[in-house]
Amino acid sequence: MVRPGGRSARVQAAVHTAVRELASEVGRDALTVPMVAQRAGVTPSTIYRRWGDLQVLLSDVAVERLRPDTEPGDHGTLASDLTAWAEQFLDEMSSPAGRAYIRDALLGDPDGGNAGQCSAYAAEQIDVILRRASGRGEPAPGAETVIDQVVAPMMYRILFRPDGLDAAYAHRLVAGVLSRPAPRPPPS
Repeated sequence: MVRPGGRSARVQAAVHTAVRELASEVGRDALTVPMVAQRAGVTPSTIYRRWGDLQVLLSDVAVERLRPDTEPGDHGTLASDLTAWAEQFLDEMSSPAGRAYIRDALLGDPDGGNAGQCSAYAAEQIDVILRRASGRGEPAPGAETVIDQVVAPMMYRILFRPDGLDAAYAHRLVAGVLSRPAPRPPPS
């Protein structure tokens, strides 16, 4: 377990910072564990012991970088909140840096835990938006519906068909999910 503020947390922060700085300076493909260790002020064995190899380290850094820094903005209505969030999500994830972080997060994680964590980040953001809407008395789809009909298509396009992605695409997806009636529960 990593203690907040403990040595392990300081090592992780130093190594993550070193990875981000070096990737910016020399490029991700030129990174080596000894290079990262030297910049972070730790030994290569510290990195190997904690992360195993460079790809797992890059994956760990990517998951941390994909975590949102703030709650989604409150723009007064569900449509405005969800549209602004989807537009920002698409912009960040489809950027060259975003696509590299997605790739690294998935490549260094054969068991899928990182994908689950990244999905949880999006679900948490969507939950905030939907709770706000509910608090205002607005009808809202469920979080899984938004993930299925907004996030999933955007991620597919980002990963496999990135050409032509723009804010209008995010707007169409949000409009589509908000125009559908909420599913009814099965009869008892």
